[in-house]
Amino acid sequence: MKKATLFLLLLTTITCSLSCVQRSTNDSPGARSAHRPKEYVQLAHPDWSKNATIYEVNIRQYTPEGTFAAFRKHLPRLKELGVDILWLMPIHPIGEKNRKGTLGSYYSVKDYYGVNPEFGTLQDLKDLVAEAHRLGMHVLLDWVANHSAWDNPVATQHPDWYIKTREGAFQSTPWRDYDDIIDFDYSQPALREYMTKAMTYWVREVGIDGYRCDVASFVPIEFWENLRRELDAIRPVFLLAEAADRDLHQHAFDMTYAWSLWDHLHAIATKGAGIGGLTEGYIAEHVSIWPRNAYRMNFVDNHDKNSWEGNQVANFGAALPAAIVLTATMEGMPLLYSGQEAGLDRSLRFFDKDTIQWKEHPVGDLYRTLFQLKHAHPSLWNGQWGGPMERIRHDRMQQVIAFSRDKDGDRVITVVNLSKDAAPVQLESNYLQGTYRDAFTGKTYSLTARTRLDLQPWGYLVLTRQPKQ
Repeated sequence: MKKATLFLLLLTTITCSLSCVQRSTNDSPGARSAHRPKEYVQLAHPDWSKNATIYEVNIRQYTPEGTFAAFRKHLPRLKELGVDILWLMPIHPIGEKNRKGTLGSYYSVKDYYGVNPEFGTLQDLKDLVAEAHRLGMHVLLDWVANHSAWDNPVATQHPDWYIKTREGAFQSTPWRDYDDIIDFDYSQPALREYMTKAMTYWVREVGIDGYRCDVASFVPIEFWENLRRELDAIRPVFLLAEAADRDLHQHAFDMTYAWSLWDHLHAIATKGAGIGGLTEGYIAEHVSIWPRNAYRMNFVDNHDKNSWEGNQVANFGAALPAAIVLTATMEGMPLLYSGQEAGLDRSLRFFDKDTIQWKEHPVGDLYRTLFQLKHAHPSLWNGQWGGPMERIRHDRMQQVIAFSRDKDGDRVITVVNLSKDAAPVQLESNYLQGTYRDAFTGKTYSLTARTRLDLQPWGYLVLTRQPKQ
């Protein structure tokens, strides 16, 4: 009996010890918290951004009048095109001291609380925002927080808010051809407070829905993070950073630029580069380390590539439709730039008047179809609302990009030939077997474990399958 009792006591002790270890390992709140995966993006995207597209508006060049009122007449057309977010290039008065060209750069801001009289009045802007909202669109203002015009009154009232040279003079952004502006010094708390109040003013008083923030990575991240908190306290906003920095997404920005995506596509289209740089240098990095809920803005043209380097839409040549299809169906939000839908084939002047010539063009039709597709298919939505890109294996891996995106039973398959040569390609996937519809022609495709497709030079297919009702 003594041996049996001793054995039971020992067994109970061991069992208790193991149980305690297990509880310590599995049930400890600290342990559970330390090892649980966490979403990197801590901010909440506004719900209306989940399947949104974005359109950059160059007010000066958009119409002969170059005004808010004249542009406002285009809103129904843009709504029909499938545009959701209107990003207005800077609307503030432009500095005159050291001005570039006859009209100057939008990014040389003379008054952060003012409206450029070239474009109209504050009421004209409010009317534009109200009409966009009525049509179900949202409006971002382009904001220049890094620098101001030389003759902005702040430079006289608060010269200590600016970076100085060793000689004590105002200084333009170092190593850049920005002689018409002078840089702020964000070590000054009063400057941060001033800039924050100015940005909350336009959200509260004019009703805008957020900002595109110029050279955002040149401004300390903690400024942007505090700004986001103050703006969201008014109402949910959307912030786009002119940057490609992952860390900007955690607490400040909804979206950053996919700069390197454009670089790789342009090299393929104009220099005959293979697709290895695109797949290894951008897509592999994106799907492996980029936060799933951090939006990236995809584009084949915008004012930086258009105005500074010549018109890149024209330079894409025969590859343009393929590049557009890829950027509009892969992860990210597609950007359409003023005049792009009209087949703009020249560079718009940046510092002088240069009106866009409007006409119907196949590029506009292509974007219309792709934007409708994005709205209708949850698999193509933004961030965690959409489906991840999953590569499809095939026998033309150096010439063709193929991927699927799935969300809650909705599926879109994109196959793009990024070369000037025809590409008979055989897809290999058991998972994708089924019947699909081509988004452009309506043709039905039956995919098997090994499906052969014949793609023309720069050809593409976008196949869709919605869940059964």
